[in-house]
Amino acid sequence: MAGFQTKTFQKHDDYMTPKSAWEAIADYIPDFNLSTNKNYILWDPFYGDGASGTYLKEIKPNNVVIHEDNKDFFEEIKKFQHFGNFQPGADFSTCIITNPPFSKCKEILNAIHKAKAPFIMIMPSSKICTQYFRKLFENEEDPIQIIIPRKRIHFKKLLWDEETEEWKEPLNWKNCCNFDCFYYCWKMNLPRDIVWLK
Repeated sequence: MAGFQTKTFQKHDDYMTPKSAWEAIADYIPDFNLSTNKNYILWDPFYGDGASGTYLKEIKPNNVVIHEDNKDFFEEIKKFQHFGNFQPGADFSTCIITNPPFSKCKEILNAIHKAKAPFIMIMPSSKICTQYFRKLFENEEDPIQIIIPRKRIHFKKLLWDEETEEWKEPLNWKNCCNFDCFYYCWKMNLPRDIVWLK
């Protein structure tokens, strides 16, 4: 769950997404469509150490990737229609693809739902059991779809060092995760509502 707005994080918000997490779902991330010449914008609004945007550019080089530091997500999501959407004939279509700060999931999901923004988001498997998640998506015409990883995603923990102004790995830290995450998808038109990665 990459950083939220600034380089000041809560206890569980400073874990960075490994490249393998995006590589595992590369076939489900929207790509440039040769038949329609439609470009896709992949928007990862939570910057963290910046590596996630680099990984997305490497995995989907034909897409535009928006991954900018020092942007306020809640202000940017209000401009979502400016980025484009999945309407037929649009030159650009935007998909939010991100690992949000877990402490802000409720506010983030509310804002995304209000903007009707398609997304792929890495969140704990327990998220689907929360009341607010249910209220947001249970009556939607487009159902939530889930991609289940083959194995647990192990995030990289980094802390922002104010003195050196750089990301550092905590001493004696082992990059592992003690909970499972799913890729939650909305308006992505996956071939199945539950996709089990091989």
